[in-house]
Amino acid sequence: MLFLFSGSGLAEAAGPAQLAETAGFLLGNAHRCGVSTERVGHAGKVIHDLIVAASDDRTEEEAADRRFVEIFMASAYPDRAASLVAPCDAVIAQFERLERHHRQFDMN
Repeated sequence: MLFLFSGSGLAEAAGPAQLAETAGFLLGNAHRCGVSTERVGHAGKVIHDLIVAASDDRTEEEAADRRFVEIFMASAYPDRAASLVAPCDAVIAQFERLERHHRQFDMN
């Protein structure tokens, strides 16, 4: 997951499906861990823009958007039986890293 958000070419680091899955997992868990809806929503808009940029066509974009929603929902509202729930301290650290990266990218 880290390599997707660490380079300056975020959309170039992964295809739209992989970007959607990774971001859906991170943002869904961030929501579950109490990150404000406003912050998660803003990050979601950024991710959607990256999915659009990484997609070859509208069909690929729509498939990635659907995958993002599936992974987000599964991460934000995990099944009570789910044993693989990401620890909130790690999730929040990665979410804040994503926000810092976006702020730095906007400054350049």
